[in-house]
Amino acid sequence: MAAAEEWMVTRKAKARIPTAMGEFQLYFYANNRDHKDHLALLRGKVRGKKDVLVRVHSECFTGDVLGSRRCDCGEQLHLALQQIAGAGAGVLIYLRQEGRGIGLLKKLFAYNLQDQGYDTVDANIILCHQADERDYTMAARILADLGVRSIRLLTNNPHKIESLRESGVTVTARVPLEALPNPENAGYLQAKARRLHHLLQLGEAPVAGAAESPSPPLGTLMERIEDLLQSAARHRLNSGRPFVTLSYAQSLDGSIAARPGRPLALSGSGSMTMTHRLRAAHDAILVGIGTVLADNPRLNVRLIQGQNPQPVVVDSRLRFPTYANLLKNNGTVPWIATSDKADAERQEDLEAVGARVLRIAGANGWVDLSALLARLGELGINSLMVEGGAQIINSFLAARLIDQIVITIAPMLVGGLRVLDHSFPANFPRLRNLHYQQIGDDLVLRGDPDWQA
Repeated sequence: MAAAEEWMVTRKAKARIPTAMGEFQLYFYANNRDHKDHLALLRGKVRGKKDVLVRVHSECFTGDVLGSRRCDCGEQLHLALQQIAGAGAGVLIYLRQEGRGIGLLKKLFAYNLQDQGYDTVDANIILCHQADERDYTMAARILADLGVRSIRLLTNNPHKIESLRESGVTVTARVPLEALPNPENAGYLQAKARRLHHLLQLGEAPVAGAAESPSPPLGTLMERIEDLLQSAARHRLNSGRPFVTLSYAQSLDGSIAARPGRPLALSGSGSMTMTHRLRAAHDAILVGIGTVLADNPRLNVRLIQGQNPQPVVVDSRLRFPTYANLLKNNGTVPWIATSDKADAERQEDLEAVGARVLRIAGANGWVDLSALLARLGELGINSLMVEGGAQIINSFLAARLIDQIVITIAPMLVGGLRVLDHSFPANFPRLRNLHYQQIGDDLVLRGDPDWQA
């Protein structure tokens, strides 16, 4: 595969395409990255224009060509063309990445798994693929070739917006593109909303039991949490460390991943929105290096309007990758907490790409969490949200450094990596001052750990 700076997208041909929705120009693009033939369908003049209406559509043979009702792809394709034609100018980019990037053959295998009761996400994972393997770099290159300055994106997928922005595309607005659900795709659409966080306004499903339960307002639980965080500054002055919230999502059987190193989407769209609100309410957010290597997270606030927390990564051996998404958050430099024995040259490399390294003393080359919290307190952090992974969660519990716990419980059984590890020398606490709230199909629990009980 060519290095990023060597990727080339070459326009090979264009032709006039009259359609039932008006006349378009079809552009054919070759490239030296995936060696697939990608297309762009243009209406009107877009070169040098701002706020161009754009749809980035991934190939779906079954939906686009056969009109399959198992998905909403074909309807989205036609709705997008109608809106672009109605606007008088716009672009539809057609990327050849069938089945969210796994290809048509694997997609058919996934369909068979869905017929056995697995949803669209689990079907991909069972086939040893990510839930979504699509790449939007080609779309960004094509838009650059067309001279489009900024776009209004026809999509329900926040990940697509984020990926295009990472590739240098200025996305000024999201334009919803929702097809009507039918009895064949109702469960598929619910899975996209609940597990892939697509922004869908789904009413009652056409089949019994397929719809996610309506989400009550987030206010009740979040107001209690935000009221509690109002005293975080006083907590830091009294204790010398930030107020610490432990927050994570798990299945009914306590799993946070299908297996080590394999991320698993658990939270529904409503509880995921609550998590982003929780992030915005804290000064900083902390994860272990294992989470960074497995998930490559942004740890920012995207689903609501709010301030991004300061990301902190516990990384005793400085394994933090220089390609990490945490280095791409505008205006937020990741703090990497490492041991006093970590490699000095590796520290220089990470600081050269924008990270800040905090050396924290500890036993046997590990970061002492109490010392880390004291350092964060010195740096003015009043409240800290700890999101994972399993080793970090267990370490904070073992050290009794948690002040409140917020757990999202998804209604599924996974049989995977469980969050609590009894090999840690910890007596896990009972929780008091409990509050529960159902958000969609998820149950969110908040409580204070009772370390004396």
